[in-house]
Amino acid sequence: MKNEKIQKIVFTGLIAALSYVVFTFLQIKITLPGGDATSIHLGNAVCVLGALLLGGFYGGLGGALGMTIGDLFDPVYVVYAPKTFILKLCIGLITGVIAHKIGHITTETDHKKVFRFTLLAAIGGLLFNVIFDPLVGYYYKLLILGKPAAELTLAWNVASTSINAVTSTIVSVAVYMALRPSLKIAGLFFELK
Repeated sequence: MKNEKIQKIVFTGLIAALSYVVFTFLQIKITLPGGDATSIHLGNAVCVLGALLLGGFYGGLGGALGMTIGDLFDPVYVVYAPKTFILKLCIGLITGVIAHKIGHITTETDHKKVFRFTLLAAIGGLLFNVIFDPLVGYYYKLLILGKPAAELTLAWNVASTSINAVTSTIVSVAVYMALRPSLKIAGLFFELK
């Protein structure tokens, strides 16, 4: 039991590092009016993958930490770090509930059912992000940061978040389905209940 907890913490750190690297160095940044920016990236895919592998809390925490650290080191995104942490943690939690509490993907033996629930879980977590990232971002800019140009960036944020969701769904599901058998053979697969 203790060993599994330590392994989850280590893997959470690995997910955090991977999401930081993917978000920071493999992004296409789009500069917006008023000095803002949005980006196309696969950081959310790492967050979803973490939730599929480790469960919603640990996977979401790893993704949230990695992308929040990425925000903190970027002068354009630094003010959005609190919003990033909360939203990315929620992606992981929602993905984890659908995958593990409803679909039981770690104990399921039917490959098609595992694929179906993995896909549904990724879509669920990322659909939350497509709705709430631009919405929370809009009110965050308007009310907390006092940026009157919040409406101008809303459409761009919806577009980039939607692109991120589609690509992240494809990547996270494909990587999970490919990793699952190898992790089982290596004894590194967590059977979550």
